[in-house]
Amino acid sequence: MSLRKRHKSRLPDAVISALTDNLDSSIYIDMPRPSRFSEGTILEAAAGLVAAGGPRAATIGAIGAVLDAPWGSIYHRFSSRHVLLGRLWLSKATMFQNRFVEAMAQADPLKAGLQAALSLPRTARADFAGARIMLLHRREDFFSEEWPSEMRNEALRLKRQVDDALNDMTRRLFARISAKTLRLTTLAVLDVPFAATHRHIAANEAPPRYIDELVQTAYRALITPEKIGARVSRGRPAKARRASPSREGGGGR
Repeated sequence: MSLRKRHKSRLPDAVISALTDNLDSSIYIDMPRPSRFSEGTILEAAAGLVAAGGPRAATIGAIGAVLDAPWGSIYHRFSSRHVLLGRLWLSKATMFQNRFVEAMAQADPLKAGLQAALSLPRTARADFAGARIMLLHRREDFFSEEWPSEMRNEALRLKRQVDDALNDMTRRLFARISAKTLRLTTLAVLDVPFAATHRHIAANEAPPRYIDELVQTAYRALITPEKIGARVSRGRPAKARRASPSREGGGGR
């Protein structure tokens, strides 16, 4: 009777605790660890370094130091430093250009052009590090032969996006595209805002609000209803031809 009772008695607490600990450990070992360092987190750390010291400052070691991350975590997301810097440039170029193009969506071409011109100083204030990257450096500072084909194709798409947007804006404003009308549109919506914003970005300060007023004044002096009407009223608009700001001496960045 006493022997039967012994078999029915519960295990000692120390044994139960050991079994439970082992069981929990096996569960945690099998579960994947959540990633601490996302692609976006790494790119933003690199953006801060490039904004402060240029592309050369964004070494893998420096990025890892900012994030307190091992090099392996960075290489897990990016195959090389050149690819990382390329992704950084593409991400910032995409944001700035998308805001530029989206500003042109207004139905009134005069207002659409003005909003496009104002998009640069406004975006520069929203993403100062991005503005330092885009306005103080060229694509060639980030480009590498190591870029995979999809990155090269994205860079070409971004170039076409600017050309297409400026051609479309010129056509909407002047009903035709010529070397002169394209140059005038590019000057008003891209070159003047770039020059006005660049001075402050180079001085490591966000463009003040009055820059918007200056850009607006310059735009309205260059693009007026009278100038548009004079060009359109000369007769039937000539057949629009496609042009590129880079080929016509424009300021596509």
